[in-house]
Amino acid sequence: MQKETKTKILFFVIMVGSVCMLTAVVTDHWAVLSPRVENINTTCEAAHFGLWRLCKKHIYIEDEELIGKGCGPISLPGEMNCSYFRHFTPGEDSEIFEVKTQREYNISAAAIAIFSLVFMILGTLCVLGSLRKGKDYLYKPAGMFFAFAGLCAIISVEVMRQSVKRMIESEETIWIEYYYSWSFACACAGFVLLLLSGIGLLLVSMPQMPRNPWETCMDAEPEQI
Repeated sequence: MQKETKTKILFFVIMVGSVCMLTAVVTDHWAVLSPRVENINTTCEAAHFGLWRLCKKHIYIEDEELIGKGCGPISLPGEMNCSYFRHFTPGEDSEIFEVKTQREYNISAAAIAIFSLVFMILGTLCVLGSLRKGKDYLYKPAGMFFAFAGLCAIISVEVMRQSVKRMIESEETIWIEYYYSWSFACACAGFVLLLLSGIGLLLVSMPQMPRNPWETCMDAEPEQI
């Protein structure tokens, strides 16, 4: 496979991985939480949240079989109320965040996700610069930036996972059930695609290996682009 074909495939994978990561950062379906249903003919409050926002949904319960189980599923109809986390300023909107989701964990996850986006932007600038003839040397920094973006993505995912875990295990929590939703899956997919494509760009940017053991890299025939 020629170098040009390899780079086109890698650029496509990078684009898909970047879209996945950007989607994960701006959406709020990383985790879905459910409290215990105590009574029927009343509403329970399920929730889902991301890096920036918490959404609570009031679901009407009328089935006796749900007593003692988790509220939901969250896809059921109900009144939705969303509020943004105040990461760096105190206030009423941040109380549930501080007490039940380990505020410091979520701040860290959001900050690391921002670093991932910054690395993605820097890598994209390098890729755009490499499109000019004779600028193939930009593949190396582009590959490093995208690989770093992938690593930041998985660190953000793990920090968020630890946040949810500590929240559920807390004695004061009202949540008894949880699961990770599609925003979390997008972040995981972004990690895999960005890391692999970044490593791929680094490999593509390496000089061609000699075809015969007695040749040096300088003696090898130049690649046809």
